[in-house]
Amino acid sequence: MPTSKTDIVSEHNHLGDKKNTGTAEASGASAVRKFHTHSIPLDMEDIARDWERPIVDAGIAAKASVIVRVGMLDLGAGTGSFRVREMMHRIAYPLGVHVRADVNLTDIEATCTDGRHRITEVVDLPTTGVNTERIWLLEHFADWFAVNLGKGSMYHVDSRLSEGVVRHLDERDASQYSADLAKRLREQAKNDGNDGAAGTAEAVAANAETAASGDEQYSERSGEQAYNEAEAFAGDSDVAVQGAAPESDGQSAHSLDTRVDQQLDRQAAKDKARYENMGYVDEQGRPREGGEASKPRRSKAPKGYAEHFEHVQGNADESAGGAATSAASPSARGLKGITVRQAHERLDLIERRKPLYKPWQSGFASAVACAAFVFLLGGGPYDMVGAFVGAGLGHWLRRRLFAHHLNQFFVTFVCVAVAALACTGMLRLIGIFDPVALQHDTAYIGAMLFVIPGFPLITGGLDMAKIDFPSGIQRIAYVLCIILMATLAGWMVAIIVHLNPEGFEPLGLNPWVNCGLRFVAAFLGVWGFSVLFNSPQRMCMTAAVIGAITDTLRLELVDAGLPPEGGAFLGALLAGLLASAWRSSVRHGWLPPHLGYPRICLTVPSIVIMVPGLYMYQAMFHLGQFDTQLAIDWMFRAFMVIICLPIGLAMARVITDKSWRYDI
Repeated sequence: MPTSKTDIVSEHNHLGDKKNTGTAEASGASAVRKFHTHSIPLDMEDIARDWERPIVDAGIAAKASVIVRVGMLDLGAGTGSFRVREMMHRIAYPLGVHVRADVNLTDIEATCTDGRHRITEVVDLPTTGVNTERIWLLEHFADWFAVNLGKGSMYHVDSRLSEGVVRHLDERDASQYSADLAKRLREQAKNDGNDGAAGTAEAVAANAETAASGDEQYSERSGEQAYNEAEAFAGDSDVAVQGAAPESDGQSAHSLDTRVDQQLDRQAAKDKARYENMGYVDEQGRPREGGEASKPRRSKAPKGYAEHFEHVQGNADESAGGAATSAASPSARGLKGITVRQAHERLDLIERRKPLYKPWQSGFASAVACAAFVFLLGGGPYDMVGAFVGAGLGHWLRRRLFAHHLNQFFVTFVCVAVAALACTGMLRLIGIFDPVALQHDTAYIGAMLFVIPGFPLITGGLDMAKIDFPSGIQRIAYVLCIILMATLAGWMVAIIVHLNPEGFEPLGLNPWVNCGLRFVAAFLGVWGFSVLFNSPQRMCMTAAVIGAITDTLRLELVDAGLPPEGGAFLGALLAGLLASAWRSSVRHGWLPPHLGYPRICLTVPSIVIMVPGLYMYQAMFHLGQFDTQLAIDWMFRAFMVIICLPIGLAMARVITDKSWRYDI
């Protein structure tokens, strides 16, 4: 019986002080160090030794480095602990690794074991933020990782889309590349069908049906025969297919296929030489007797582990059964097609992606969102103009200060004060020409709503719904700290310039006109907040449509006599159901596959606009005036609405997702 290694945690990384014996280990050690800047280092020597080895054959330290890094990137993107654990399980499952993680607001303590060895890694982040593009890309990465290790795709009907996106993470607009690739795949499937190769389209349709059921075996790669890899995957770090762009009218498909075959043959020869040197195969490319390449690979999940992944085991068993002897190199066999280096290279590109929007673009989106927010709260044109100017300048400054890694709470205080002063100054300037503008003292509240941390507020509530109270409480505490700094800054500005916010005057619009304007304002507001969350434009538009429907319905129900907290619950519930319906439509093929966004990237932006920022500020303003009765009244109004938002989303997940429906 093999000796167990328990709870291995290195005290310090001494690899930089050691003399490396090989170039691969030296480069691997250098690359690994930066992944653990904020962690207790793992056994770096083990990872460096496995740097060029297929990850399924690597040691537990190398496997854990990928598993925990994916969780760290997901946590840093602002998602809740339940999604971080799910993502780490999705990476660990194809590797035959158990992982148990304690996830909080800015740290992860994860223990990984493969049944023989065990290792614990602790990772902490210096701060937190929101990046929905990263959440979306990590979902593609997890599918690419699983499929290339012989498992089925979990969330995307056509794994070729995920593979193309992950191999082209250097694209500035990954969403546009995803759309272009999906279009090429549809055209190719259509052309193949016209040529009599209808089996591929039928297989993809069958995959969509089985993926939707979630209970049957899912064979993701059945249509792989007719897929032109070079067209979709040109530019990969390992399979660098030159000149693999779509053919022009004057070139034949036959010449492209010939060129691709030649390049793939060269890559296979390179892989064969690499693994021959590492002892995996002999000179004829056959697995060595007694070597790791000849050992049967366990494809079934360990007993009692990750039951919600059982529906992909059938595909894994089929892939593993014929893989051991079907091809020469591990990369050609599919089950060992990813090395430790390749996995970290892909994660490198995800982590280093620059924001999609420049500071002035984010500032404009913030201005649009807050102006729309003010209208939904009942403000008029002057209020919207003031909020537009204040929020735009405030968020532009916020982005500039965050670029210098300044403290979040300090930045929040400064930017809210600047936004409130800019809004007030704009209204005073307008007041020179129209004195009525001087009476709009409430507008500056709308100018500071861009700092309301809606994402951690909602994910904190969802964590509590999953009985993860440590993470949920930390997120709520973080939200309260941000709100406290924002409202304190706004209150101080109000005292200095003698503002007295008493609410917005009724606009007196026709009900039908008011409903239509609310729909437009909700659409623009959700779009603006989605841009602040770094969502690609297609994701922004999808969330905006959902938010426009749900928020308009909420406001109309409140006008009809429904309590605000009841309207918030129904709005969040409907947002969750619409996001699930959207996701299901993509998986069934009713919508293009590149629109398959994570639910959290659609639901949270669509209901952030329902967060009662006005109520929270009013509570702080009256508390500063020592009017405790009104302060408590506004505080409980805000509290009731806030708790109803995550409850509505959680109820939608319970209805549509069996992993939320049952406690297992």
